[in-house]
Amino acid sequence: MNILLIDQVVEDFQALATGNKSIQLSDFKGKKLILFFYPKDNTPGCTQESIGFRDNYVQFKELNAEILGVSRDSLKSHEGFKAKQEFPFDLLSDTEEKLCELFAVIKMKNMYGKQVRGIERSTFLINESGVLIKEWRKVQVKNHVAEVLEFLQSI
Repeated sequence: MNILLIDQVVEDFQALATGNKSIQLSDFKGKKLILFFYPKDNTPGCTQESIGFRDNYVQFKELNAEILGVSRDSLKSHEGFKAKQEFPFDLLSDTEEKLCELFAVIKMKNMYGKQVRGIERSTFLINESGVLIKEWRKVQVKNHVAEVLEFLQSI
């Protein structure tokens, strides 16, 4: 699989989502799509980041943008996380790491002195035509959602 680059069309993908749905990239033609990859449901940083997108959801919608969260957690875990935090957007379950591979977000990380494979917190913005126009890698949770919103407002 090729490395996805800025200004490149993102290949259509399909993934299972909360609400017993199957979502495809092509479902979002005519809208901007924010895909944010996070390591794990119900962990402090991931919860804080997701709540940031939740709390600014109306502003993103006003800018013709949809939001999808992505992790390797199961749909059952996602359903609980979404319900508990009242997310207005869907979460995609990528247990087979197909989206993680497409966006190259699986990295070796240090956890308590051990090397483990995990998702590097990353966000991608895809335009109305399915073209990747911006990426944020090695995301720091604090101020990240504001950065994404500012960028959207500037284009």
